[in-house]
Amino acid sequence: MRIQSNRFSTLLAGVAFSALASTAYASAQPTQSAEVDQEATAVDEIVVTGSPIVGSQAAAIRRQRNADNIVNVIAADTVGQFPDQNAAAALSRLPAVAVQRDQGQERYLQIRGAPNRWTSVSIDGINVIGVDEAGTQRAFRFDAVPAVILSALEVNKSLTPDLSAEAIVARVNLRTFSAFDHRGLNIQGDIGAGEMVLGGGKQEQYSLRGSWSRDRLGLIAAASHYLRDQTTDNRETTYDAAGLPTVLDFRNYVLERESNGGILGAEYRINDENKIFLKTLYTEFNDNEERNQYVFQIGSALSGTRTATSGDLVGVPVRGTANDGYYANNNWISTLGGDHVVGGWDVEWRLNYTETENTTDLPLILSQQASSAQRFALRYDRSDVNFPILSLATQVPGATAGTFVRGTTLDALTPSAFSLNLVLPLAQAVESNAVIYKTDARRDFDLGGRQVQLSFGAQYDDREVEGSILSGSAPAVVLTSLLPRVGRTFTYADYLTDRRWDTGFPSGLNLFYLDNKAMRRDVDAGLNALRDAGLYNPAANISPTDRYTINEKLMAAYGSAKIQFGSAQIVAGLRVERLDQDIDGFLRVGTVNTPLSVSNEATDFFPSVNLKVDVNDDTVFRLAFATGISRPSFGTIRAGASVSDISRTITGGNPTLEPEKTYGGDFSLERYLPGQGILSIGGFYRQVDKVLYDASAPVTGDLYDVPGIDRTGYVFTSTRNGDDGQLYGLELAYSQQFVFLPGWLSGFGFQGNVTLLDGEFETGDGRTADFPGTSKTITNTSLYYEDYGLSARVSYQWRDDWIDTLNSLGSGEFRKGYESLDVSVRYAVNDNLSVFLDGNNLTDEVYIAYEGDLDHPSEVEQIGQRWMAGIRFNF
Repeated sequence: MRIQSNRFSTLLAGVAFSALASTAYASAQPTQSAEVDQEATAVDEIVVTGSPIVGSQAAAIRRQRNADNIVNVIAADTVGQFPDQNAAAALSRLPAVAVQRDQGQERYLQIRGAPNRWTSVSIDGINVIGVDEAGTQRAFRFDAVPAVILSALEVNKSLTPDLSAEAIVARVNLRTFSAFDHRGLNIQGDIGAGEMVLGGGKQEQYSLRGSWSRDRLGLIAAASHYLRDQTTDNRETTYDAAGLPTVLDFRNYVLERESNGGILGAEYRINDENKIFLKTLYTEFNDNEERNQYVFQIGSALSGTRTATSGDLVGVPVRGTANDGYYANNNWISTLGGDHVVGGWDVEWRLNYTETENTTDLPLILSQQASSAQRFALRYDRSDVNFPILSLATQVPGATAGTFVRGTTLDALTPSAFSLNLVLPLAQAVESNAVIYKTDARRDFDLGGRQVQLSFGAQYDDREVEGSILSGSAPAVVLTSLLPRVGRTFTYADYLTDRRWDTGFPSGLNLFYLDNKAMRRDVDAGLNALRDAGLYNPAANISPTDRYTINEKLMAAYGSAKIQFGSAQIVAGLRVERLDQDIDGFLRVGTVNTPLSVSNEATDFFPSVNLKVDVNDDTVFRLAFATGISRPSFGTIRAGASVSDISRTITGGNPTLEPEKTYGGDFSLERYLPGQGILSIGGFYRQVDKVLYDASAPVTGDLYDVPGIDRTGYVFTSTRNGDDGQLYGLELAYSQQFVFLPGWLSGFGFQGNVTLLDGEFETGDGRTADFPGTSKTITNTSLYYEDYGLSARVSYQWRDDWIDTLNSLGSGEFRKGYESLDVSVRYAVNDNLSVFLDGNNLTDEVYIAYEGDLDHPSEVEQIGQRWMAGIRFNF
């Protein structure tokens, strides 16, 4: 349900009124900023004390208040007050942060409305390059990182020279816990269980963290587990050039999604000026997915009428698709480091090894009628375009030979007539290994009474990425010749159960689940028998043109100065990055695969300036200028391509792509309020050059030429560089506990932010298009109460429509805006034990994608509400 303009206006008015009232009160009351400043100088890490919400807000505000750049921070205990199971969900509470969901679960970040590739990620300050399930992106998957293993989450919206330049709109840093966050022995954990309302699947959550520290030595170990059994309703529709439906696609997914994480760490403080540490972090996301799907191919009917809203057809082919598939993403991140004072310089060094792996195993089992006589008669009603209603019937011979008419109405779809059976064994895997060396040094100087801090650093990343994209190039295997080799025939209907789909969507039919796991076991056994007989080669499932090996060596160095001018501070410097890149793949012409290698090298300079002015004890003004880069994703720059000398076309990766580069500015005005509050307004502008988009254009170079064949002028379909683009926006945020109210009312508080965005870029042929992922408005609000051991909040999020994918014509698939209403309740039984209740998606959102307008939905999906209750302990 999309929020209406009057509701939005009311929300803004409420935020503005509360902010003005608080500010007026603050001007007449003693402030807490001096206390905040004193604490910030003494404490580098976030250590939360006191009540969960207020204490964590204080920690986050300290870091934000004293940062050299524009940054938003959410601390561990604040995360714990929301019903958020992964890092993406937790980060979505911050200003200008929206999430990209997969079947309702938060996966990627879209910060400031930008494509997810424009946000880089680090864990404890170390770069982490992500890989996705399609093998095409560098984007980091946040659903693999459980929120409970993190001590703080930071969104750096302006860059300083010590931060990697691989960011256009933001750099997210995920901080894990330190052994010295608590003195002595500390054990914390939680146990939770709940239900997914749609389908009645379970939720479970467990975590345990133990740390021990003395004066010199600290040890920490933590583990977390989250699982949910989820049912997803799905309807998809495709259209012809006239806008009439051609396919009505009914799907139901049964998923078991699991996130696990763990930390082991040791820290030894040799003396007050030297410490060393070793920390290993492991995270994984596993998705076991059973698909039940029926595709009604109404555009291929033998006869009848078909309109936008209704149809009466005969001879409609119906295809069933089933699978028992598996997706996995895991990350190993190990860091050895030290912090020292050497000759008056603070020196830090880090040696890191990171391994990221993404695997997809998705054998699609397809079945449908082998002849037109086995097809169905079908009537459809699209009065509600999101939920087509079907009336299915048999068909019987008509008066004229070769024709058919509607027969007996069916109340359920049974696949007894599905006699053509195929398996499409789709698979994909990408593995990334990186060794990173990083060192930083800084020192404070007093130059004529002016405080100056000089900083220098260097970094070397050695990355190797090997894998493939997920494509439909796998050869199909006919199952009627496959399963007899294991002593049986294959009939789709043999796997039909008597269990109806768990669905909240109307259909007009009874649809029943298949035994997907038994079907998968039989198919695997048949494929193995064919392989052993030399009739099936699993290696051929992935085309050589879809494979790639990429080696990158990134060398970076920076220098900067932080200078105090009374109440003002400026941080200015320069970062230099050099990338050497080798890309190996295959060029396919007909059935011949020829190795193809491409080498790229580039040296880039990234100046930045961050100005911070303490207007008074309660107000900070910031102004920043920075440059950044977004390098093309691995699958996009693969050297693999397919060539047709007959049609004079080339399709594949584009290893000659240039990175997207940006320059722009940010400003922020922050007013710090009583009750650990903040009222802020900020804005940004980014000029982006060489924007990436998918398109077709003539080949101009000689990369694909061979002796005797000049392929200049062939039509090359791939990702290309467009021209310039602009992205800009305004961010409003307000957060405060209402400590100025009398008595028990002082426990109420509010957190909220609104972001207004816009932008566009120019394609290679001069047309303009919106950036994928740019919602014009993003809203996050939360009303909470904390006192008398009770901590409760109601949270609301909303974003409006955005482009999800963009094609060469400058148009694409849109996503309809959606809202999310969550509730969290915590009660402290005593100092060591609390109970909690979480509810997510209370509005039971329906997620809609559409083509052009809402009358042409391409996907309609729902996952339902979810609830969890449990206990938390702290000793």
